Amino acid sequence: MSIAPGYTDEEIRSIVFEYERLRYGTKYAWVEKQAFSMHQLRRWRNAVYDGDLDRGLIPREAGSMTSPNQRRRIAKNDVQEEADNEQLRARIRELEATNEALGKAIGLLHQLSDQEPDTDPTSEPKSS
Repeated sequence: MSIAPGYTDEEIRSIVFEYERLRYGTKYAWVEKQAFSMHQLRRWRNAVYDGDLDRGLIPREAGSMTSPNQRRRIAKNDVQEEADNEQLRARIRELEATNEALGKAIGLLHQLSDQEPDTDPTSEPKSS
């Protein structure tokens, strides 16, 4: 039995973190527009924050393992990690472009060295 048929773990995590980032007073209206209920979202939140989602477990029925403050901190960290990941992706693109430019430069150097005339081998001095 799965926690959310039709949703991947990453989709559930994304939905939960999006919900947590909403301003106070807008959360219920946002949930009403979604294809899932508030009850389902609460189960997903418990699964995400209590670590059950990562282990593929159905959430506990006995209450939450994390406080609301811990949940906000986790959601905030997710936003920071996403910003850090975007910076890393930008750096990777920059390094790949540099690598490509260096590869082209090396290719041009090889072409130039192939076009140079061969040097005459030096002859050995005759022995006397």
